[in-house]
Amino acid sequence: MKIVVGLGNPGKQYEKTRHNMGYMVIDELADIFSCDLDYNKFKGVYGICRHPLLKEPVIFAKPETFMNLSGEFVRPLMDYFKLTPDDLIIIYDDMAIPEGKIRLRPSGSHGSHNGMRNIIDILKTEKIKRIRVGIGEPQYSGVDYVLSKPTGESLALANEAIEAAAKATKDALINGFDHAMNHFN
Repeated sequence: MKIVVGLGNPGKQYEKTRHNMGYMVIDELADIFSCDLDYNKFKGVYGICRHPLLKEPVIFAKPETFMNLSGEFVRPLMDYFKLTPDDLIIIYDDMAIPEGKIRLRPSGSHGSHNGMRNIIDILKTEKIKRIRVGIGEPQYSGVDYVLSKPTGESLALANEAIEAAAKATKDALINGFDHAMNHFN
């Protein structure tokens, strides 16, 4: 079994903001694989997807702990299903990557992303596969920027990145993470 977690903040005021790219990719994946996120446990929502294209069941999940406490959802969910960090892919926004672009990495630091920082701290490893969705450098305060909703050209680029991240995740689940990295990086 694999688990794919998209990071974001719960609540209407955060919907479709740059900081919720992970949530939006999970929603796209749930549509692609016809999977409902119909479980609400461990401070988040998730669905167990069984699809003919997938070699094994996949959990698509969204923490509802707010970004900075994402690990408080990830750890209990992984423990419940007896999964290891090797079974995990995290999807999140990244200001260091241009809008519309994605980057896959098999491990690494949190890169100043507080959601990833919390997950790394709680799992006690940086060996966590991740798909970083580019939101670009802020033109003003970083907090205001990530909590704003993209418009115009930025919205078009955000949608491209969400679609690319969903395709990369699908490829990683079907053909392996290394294959997806070679194809999408």
